[in-house]
Amino acid sequence: MATHLDLQEQEQLDSIKHFWKQYGNLITWVLIIALGGFAAFNGWQWMQRDRSVKASVLFDELDKAVIAGDTDKAARVFSDMKDRYGSTAFAGQAGLLAAKAQFEKGQNDAARASLEWVIGNASDKEYAVLARLRLAGVLLDEKKYDEALKALPTDPPQSFAGLAADRRGDILTAQGKPAEARTAYQAAFDAMPPTLDYRRLVEAKLTALGAAEAPAAAASAAATGASK
Repeated sequence: MATHLDLQEQEQLDSIKHFWKQYGNLITWVLIIALGGFAAFNGWQWMQRDRSVKASVLFDELDKAVIAGDTDKAARVFSDMKDRYGSTAFAGQAGLLAAKAQFEKGQNDAARASLEWVIGNASDKEYAVLARLRLAGVLLDEKKYDEALKALPTDPPQSFAGLAADRRGDILTAQGKPAEARTAYQAAFDAMPPTLDYRRLVEAKLTALGAAEAPAAAASAAATGASK
């Protein structure tokens, strides 16, 4: 009996040896790749966290420069941010903040450059959309109306649809196109939630363009329909 079991065990061992001889190298490499990938992923996560922490320190430095009104320093910090941490979300935020400070100081060329960088490089699409809206505002201020219209986001997320339509209305109003501006403002009004305070400003723009009854009529119609 013992001999029979020994033979069975020997056969099993021989089968395992044969299997390992045939496939062992492949299995080893698969394990190496899998474990290496896991280690690389963990290393990548650590590196991303480390970069984000360092980028946040730079962003804080830029924020302090903006508060102090030092746009030159803000520009230097933003340049450093782009070079070292351009792929982080902080870089997009930094570009928007730097552009705002530059625009308020009358440095339109610098503001445009900052916003264009965000549009082309921001890791978050929403930062790029916001940069387009602000760039359109800068161009509107410079009376470059056609360029401002082109700068607007063509397919913004729903959360920005109202703001994009409102900015379009501002540009069309400046161009002396009241009918088209009313259409844009109405689209902005309809896209914004009723609880948003900014919606009242859009309503005021509609009123100024002779569309005073539009929002009120829509609300009245909705109320009438609900009461039936």
